[in-house]
Amino acid sequence: MTREARGPRDRRGGRDWRGWRAAMEEALYGPGGFFLRPEGPAGHFRTSVHASPLFAGAVARLLVRTAEELGSDEVAFVDMGAGRGELLTELLTGGPAAVPEGLRVRAYGVERAARPAGLDPRITWTDRVPEGARGLLFANEWLDNVPVEVAEVDAAGAARYVEVDAGGTERLGAVVGGADAAWLERWWPLGEPGERAEIGRSRDEAWAAAVGALAAGTAVAVDYAHLRAARPPFGTLAAFREGREVAPVPDGSCDLTAHVALDACAAAVRARVPDVGGGEIVTQREALRSLGVTGARPPLALASTDPAGYVRALAAAGEAAELTAPGGLGDFLWLVQRIGAPARY
Repeated sequence: MTREARGPRDRRGGRDWRGWRAAMEEALYGPGGFFLRPEGPAGHFRTSVHASPLFAGAVARLLVRTAEELGSDEVAFVDMGAGRGELLTELLTGGPAAVPEGLRVRAYGVERAARPAGLDPRITWTDRVPEGARGLLFANEWLDNVPVEVAEVDAAGAARYVEVDAGGTERLGAVVGGADAAWLERWWPLGEPGERAEIGRSRDEAWAAAVGALAAGTAVAVDYAHLRAARPPFGTLAAFREGREVAPVPDGSCDLTAHVALDACAAAVRARVPDVGGGEIVTQREALRSLGVTGARPPLALASTDPAGYVRALAAAGEAAELTAPGGLGDFLWLVQRIGAPARY
């Protein structure tokens, strides 16, 4: 029986079997879904935005550069997967992390959760990417939560969709075919029985659509990611709750995530969006250092001349070190693409 004939839900034997893409969609964004809860993502894990205002400061500098490239004193900032507006709030009102006076920012929070109470009224809260914006589109840990199908090689060497029930039990379904099979062949070839992959075609489409909505400017995707030359052999599907990794169960109780095939996303934009330049992929460590976040310790002499300043600088150095640390946030990858001119950051 084909996968289509079984339908999106197969209740034979009292079990509710679905592909991982449908299961993730409902668990994360359906009624009572994980990302629609009042506490938001910050109630369960820290992103770079939550780790330090230095991250927002770096984004603010990138926004200023984008405005300069556009030759305008008004610029859009589109925050994809805006959470509860933390990054937007930092940019508009966050003291040292805020954009400079004189630069008018049209701020958009793109998020499927309801608008947070007390959010700055200058922020437009929407579940759709604004069309025709000129400025910076920034997606920090957004693509890893775009739902994907999961494939696994069976004993005969065929890649099959992985299906899951509400309790997290998996089974192999139909053989992967069509556009999904073509994506695997190009971006994540599978070999031995037991090898797994997340089929990133849905993320390619989501990223291309988001970047394509820009009239001009820079688009940046930041995420745990991997490239074709070093795909993980058994996939990266994982779940987190209250700061701890837990078993992936699509019941709305936990974050369901998988690392991003970021090179495939870059190629999708180049294929579908006119006048796109760049597509450089660098580590967060490299990107933040180019934006002034180095983690360098302050000179010891400052402790004698300005003890309070030394303590502040030392704390900032510690925060910068966390944002750029190998084996941690520093290993995130940044995809930088530019609409209308070569990319730079």
